[in-house]
Amino acid sequence: MSPLMRFPSASRRDAGVDAWFDGPDDLRRLAQPWFERMRGCGVDVRELLHDGHPTACVEDAAFAYVNAFTEHVNIGFFFGATLDDPFGLLEGTGKRMRHVKLRWAQQVNAAALGDLIAAAYRDIRLRLETA
Repeated sequence: MSPLMRFPSASRRDAGVDAWFDGPDDLRRLAQPWFERMRGCGVDVRELLHDGHPTACVEDAAFAYVNAFTEHVNIGFFFGATLDDPFGLLEGTGKRMRHVKLRWAQQVNAAALGDLIAAAYRDIRLRLETA
C-alpha cells in the first residue's frame, strides 16, 4: 500500500483556503465549486493550504486539491492513478497522482468529475482503515 500524505495541521475550515479563493486570479472561481464538493464529502473532511493550494483531507490524509494556473485549473487527486475513470478525465503520468484540467471555455463532464471526487474520498477512507 502506498504511503499516505498526512497533514496533522489540517482543520475543519482553514481561513487560508478561504483567502486563496478570494485571491486576484479569476481562475480560482472556476476551482471553488469543486473544492466545495470536496468539503461536502463527509464530516471527517479537513483542509489546509499545501504547497500554496487548497488541499482536502480525510482526517489528516490528503485525497484531493485544486490549483489555478495561467490558462487552466487542476482538480487533483493524490491517488488518482488508482481511480476508475471511465470518461478519461484524468491526466498525468505520475506514480500516484492524477488531475483533471479545467478551462473557462471548455465544458467538463460535471457528473463524472463529481464521481471522481467522491471516489477519491472513499478511497482515502479505505486506505485509512487499512493503514
